[in-house]
Amino acid sequence: MTTMTDRKLTMQKAIAEGIAQEMAVDPSVFVMGEDVGVYGGIFGATEGLLDKYGPERVVDTPISETGFIGAAVGAAVNGMRPIVELMFVDFFGVCMDQIYNNMAKIHYFSGGAIKVPAVITTAVGGGYSDAGQHSQTLWGLFAHVPGLKVVVPSSAYDAKGLMISAIRDDNPVMYMFHKGALGLGWMVNNPHATGPVPEESYTVPIGKARVAREGDDVTIVTVGLSVHKALDAAALLEVDGVSAEIIDLRSLVPLDREAIVASVQKTHRLLVVDEDYQSFGMSGEVITTAVQGAFDYLDAPPVRVATPDVPIPYSHPLETWTLPSVDRIVAAVTEMVSG
Repeated sequence: MTTMTDRKLTMQKAIAEGIAQEMAVDPSVFVMGEDVGVYGGIFGATEGLLDKYGPERVVDTPISETGFIGAAVGAAVNGMRPIVELMFVDFFGVCMDQIYNNMAKIHYFSGGAIKVPAVITTAVGGGYSDAGQHSQTLWGLFAHVPGLKVVVPSSAYDAKGLMISAIRDDNPVMYMFHKGALGLGWMVNNPHATGPVPEESYTVPIGKARVAREGDDVTIVTVGLSVHKALDAAALLEVDGVSAEIIDLRSLVPLDREAIVASVQKTHRLLVVDEDYQSFGMSGEVITTAVQGAFDYLDAPPVRVATPDVPIPYSHPLETWTLPSVDRIVAAVTEMVSG
């Protein structure tokens, strides 16, 4: 049980607090990655940990993702619980063999005898003219790999609770936080990035979606920063008499298919908002889930607002056009309802 609180944290501070509390109670938990120690992580997700736990448990690594993620796999199979930061998800290409062929599969290859309780934290998302190698989300790519769990918090409360759940999980977990929701002072501030977070330790279950907003006319399923864009869009739609229900998936693997189906059965319409690329990803999986579970309830074909299948542009106007936006969500819902 968690207590109600007026204390508010940014998502970045909530993540760091969750890690710190697990390190306090479990000596097998440690952190490693580029700039996670002295700097506190370039996104602040390991802020203050070095001062509390020292360089043996908060390890600044060389720029060698293959090396330190491989080390995390080795530590995990030997009874440790590493948290390893892959600075940007876009850097997965240089260490995917360790993730795809080792971390995700060792439990299966061992017939269930060997556990791999490792967490990979990584920053995702665009909107800041960081261009095509620092702006992707790619959660659909990791969700496609059997053996990995994939979580994407949208709030400070969920960020802490999901982090603690990920650390305690005996499976490898991809913990993907959107840069635009962290509440960092040197980035464009998102008004939803700060929220109430209890001081005590608590968990948020992996694989359980939440209803971020109740509604009757259309279901909007999304994750990460797009939850807040959907909430802003829903407020505009309400002015025109359209009631949108918003499902925050919180995790892609496991996927809460029951929550998707139940909401579509209620509203009879579905829009999926996904900052990942449109093809072969989360949006298609959610739509398939709804069609299989609620086909007879649908009053309109499901629609998706996603990033088109192009590299994220450096040009800010082009990037803005590419990414899901409040305007695109409102337009898609309006057309669906009027049609």
